[in-house]
Amino acid sequence: MDIRPLRTEADYEAALAAVAPYFDHEPAEGSVEADRFELLVMLIDAYESKHYAIDAPDPVEAIKFRMDQGGLSPKDLQPMIGQMNRVYEVLNYRRNLTLPMIRRLNDTLGIPADALIREPRRMKVRTSKRTPPAKAAGTSRTMPQAMKATKPAKAAPRKTAPRKSSASR
Repeated sequence: MDIRPLRTEADYEAALAAVAPYFDHEPAEGSVEADRFELLVMLIDAYESKHYAIDAPDPVEAIKFRMDQGGLSPKDLQPMIGQMNRVYEVLNYRRNLTLPMIRRLNDTLGIPADALIREPRRMKVRTSKRTPPAKAAGTSRTMPQAMKATKPAKAAPRKTAPRKSSASR
């Protein structure tokens, strides 16, 4: 057996070519050929893990993929995520998944928990619709000195008309 570590792309290609015939005609268990097949598969797997690593999917994309696979609609996610507005917030990257949501999605849809725990890649940052006033050069955002020096006047007690008693009605 001439098996050695896969260090280059050429080594990897040669290992793929060597292992291909074994998939069509799997060798008998315990034979020298079976051992060679197993070692080659382990070497290829290690090389691919190192050079062609696949990241876990984005949690929202994992949910959308499972919805697409199962023909599910956002309404079908209500038992797992909550009301429709919450479902759409999650699907539109406006809200992170909570631990109970992750558990229910894992139990119900079979989405791996480690894929759901990850931070979403495209989390949208909420921006205020109201823009702060432009800051003029040399001014501060604190209360002007003139306003600090004066104390607000106390409001005079309001005078109200006396109420009629219920007995006089």
